[in-house]
Amino acid sequence: MKKIILSLLLFVLTPVLFAQGFSTMQQRKLTNALTAISNLYVDSINDKKLVETALECILKDLDPHSLYIPKEEVERVNEPLEGSFEGVGIQFQLMEDTLLVIQTISGCPAAKVGVLPGDRILYINNELVAGVKMKNSDIFKRLRGPKGSEVTVKIKRGGVKELMVFKIIRDKIPLYSVDATYMIGKDIGYIKINNFGNNTVQEFEKAFNTLRDKGMKQLILSLQGNGGGYLNAAIQLADEFLSANKLIVYTQGLNQPKTTAESTSTGDFEKGKVIVLVDEYSASASEIVSGALQDWDRALIIGRRTFGKGLVQRQFPLIDGSMLRLTVARYYTPTGRCIQKSYKGGYEKYEMDLVDRFKKGELLHADSIHFPDSLRYQTLNLKRTVYGGGGIMPDIFVPLDTTRYTDFHRKIVAMGVVNKVCVQYIDKHRADLKKKYPTFEKFKKEYEVDDEFLNQLTAQAEKEKIKVDSTQYATSKTLIKLQLKALVARDLWEMNEYYQIMDADNESLQKAVEILQKPGEFEKILK
Repeated sequence: MKKIILSLLLFVLTPVLFAQGFSTMQQRKLTNALTAISNLYVDSINDKKLVETALECILKDLDPHSLYIPKEEVERVNEPLEGSFEGVGIQFQLMEDTLLVIQTISGCPAAKVGVLPGDRILYINNELVAGVKMKNSDIFKRLRGPKGSEVTVKIKRGGVKELMVFKIIRDKIPLYSVDATYMIGKDIGYIKINNFGNNTVQEFEKAFNTLRDKGMKQLILSLQGNGGGYLNAAIQLADEFLSANKLIVYTQGLNQPKTTAESTSTGDFEKGKVIVLVDEYSASASEIVSGALQDWDRALIIGRRTFGKGLVQRQFPLIDGSMLRLTVARYYTPTGRCIQKSYKGGYEKYEMDLVDRFKKGELLHADSIHFPDSLRYQTLNLKRTVYGGGGIMPDIFVPLDTTRYTDFHRKIVAMGVVNKVCVQYIDKHRADLKKKYPTFEKFKKEYEVDDEFLNQLTAQAEKEKIKVDSTQYATSKTLIKLQLKALVARDLWEMNEYYQIMDADNESLQKAVEILQKPGEFEKILK
């Protein structure tokens, strides 16, 4: 068996060796090494582990974004981009070994049969899941399954003595790309997109039409924290803003001919002011969109230099259901800027790039960013100066605000204290909150995180052995209150309401609104 596995390894690697121009001698060397291991090694070998380790090492040595995906991880990795998974449609939280339903997804199987937020799931298919220290992954395995299959859950509901039994028929559960859609003032629309998947453009169009019906004439598009996704989705989104026959992006690699993508005449917002928000976590497809709109002088880009991920991956399924994600080309913006930042210093240095940017002051001060003349480019209409060298440099720099972030705040977020306390609070006060704040508008205007809520948080922090430093707590208190209020809004309504609360602290967004509300300012900056 081990000989077969090692032969398969050679089968997988041979195309890579040929593509990279490896000599026959190097191929034979690899064959000889694997044959020796297979026939002569002192102990039995773990075939699967050996093959996976070899693949991981080879791909890691090529570039930072080529990778091997084990069979059991393939579906999970692709889910956010595919736009759906198969299951029952609940958001849950394991709270003190109890499976608490936080939200049911509207129109999905659990909601259809009557499962409600606040319910506690005690049994899944007659298996006890409460009080047995299960992991989230264990719960996922039991609730998810093929469309059309059945799962039975037994639920404890407040005010009901007996356990309630629900038979749920699993179905496709949507995963959304658009996190937030709302109006700011009379004519400014705001749309936040978290990734570029199969359904992103359709979701954007729906959100856009909703805002246009409300009187939107100017748009702020947030790609902050958007790590990218499918190339075609990025091209289609950029096409919404560009008139016909404009280059959006081109790709090229040693073994891949130059491929170009141009805009069509079908865009919904080819005229009208557009501002795109980006940050250091905006990558790949986000950089294609922001780079194309910047190069054509179609939008102002506000925020901080983007991540710099401009390598094109193609997925190759392997014989056992695992997958190679192999880099085959690079992305270039319409002016010819290469989006990919350098990775010549090796994988570890590449992984530390954002930390290095912070240490050098790049995330805090625009004058800490320096580009050589060789990386200067001119936009295609107004001949403005833009820069290459990896990532998209915004037209207006907004520094990272670090004034309210402390070690105490970082720990209570990372250790799940903020989320856990919010879940406990909602579980106790959901009915009262719904009664007191029947609409989000009333909640946004009137609700305040009180001392009882904050005391509960500090008590939970101490329980998790996190020292409550009074100075750090005071420094971060305003931010903590904002995050708690946003999480309460999310659990009472949706993610859209969460961002409407959190965006009060989004300085890039506030800058964009300021520009759009000041007559002539947008045009002045752009020209």
